[in-house]
Amino acid sequence: MQITDFQKSFILFRTDILKKPSGTTSHKPPSTLNNGRIQVECRIEVTETATGVSHEFVLGASCKTERVGVEGDIWTDPNGDFIPIFGREQFMILKAYDRAEKGIMFYPPERGAQPERQVGISSEVFDSGGYTLVYEEGTLLSTAPEIVEATLAGKALVARIVLESERYTAVIDHPVKTMNASERDDIYQTDTGAILLPDLSREPQNLLSGMELAFEAFNSPDWVEFIVRVPTPVADGINVHHYSKSVRMNSKNEIYQMG
Repeated sequence: MQITDFQKSFILFRTDILKKPSGTTSHKPPSTLNNGRIQVECRIEVTETATGVSHEFVLGASCKTERVGVEGDIWTDPNGDFIPIFGREQFMILKAYDRAEKGIMFYPPERGAQPERQVGISSEVFDSGGYTLVYEEGTLLSTAPEIVEATLAGKALVARIVLESERYTAVIDHPVKTMNASERDDIYQTDTGAILLPDLSREPQNLLSGMELAFEAFNSPDWVEFIVRVPTPVADGINVHHYSKSVRMNSKNEIYQMG
């Protein structure tokens, strides 16, 4: 079985302001050219049951808002999380600061406030933008003892979660970064993320904008619990983006050993 090798898979985007203005920044870029490479942390493929048409999206690792190539003061103030999600043609940038809806302005400021979920066409914003996935051979671990043994042996593991609705089948692949295991009781349990959680009630063209970040946990092959990142109240009128919404779903879960 060919499984995504996440260590070798990357989102790649190129910003060349001599060709088009930067479309995602909150500060004046220090240089005219930058190539961003961000490791892929999750791949999701959503397939329409009626037509067989598939829609692929990848989640990049979370990084921070920064000035590239400066001699000091690299981090923007206020500083925010920068989380890229790319499809074949579209992209979505998630930004989060110390509170939700902070209203950070684009650069130049006459462009207005940045949305926390910026969705666009890659070719309209970047000189080039997309992703590259590398696949390697993976071995399905079909029993709990096999999963426990591979975990304790230090093997690289990839999880696959399959969700189904009347309209779609969603396959979510991601590296297992945290795993619990008991060789005495033959128990394993994932606890890993962030991954992409789709809204399978949406129209195909709106699947990307409906993606949420979540962590997943499962210890059986047929159900999973997600803890979803949502605006979460911390004081009167103040929300933060936090993993606070627990959701349980029926699913098909698999663990693969890489190599």
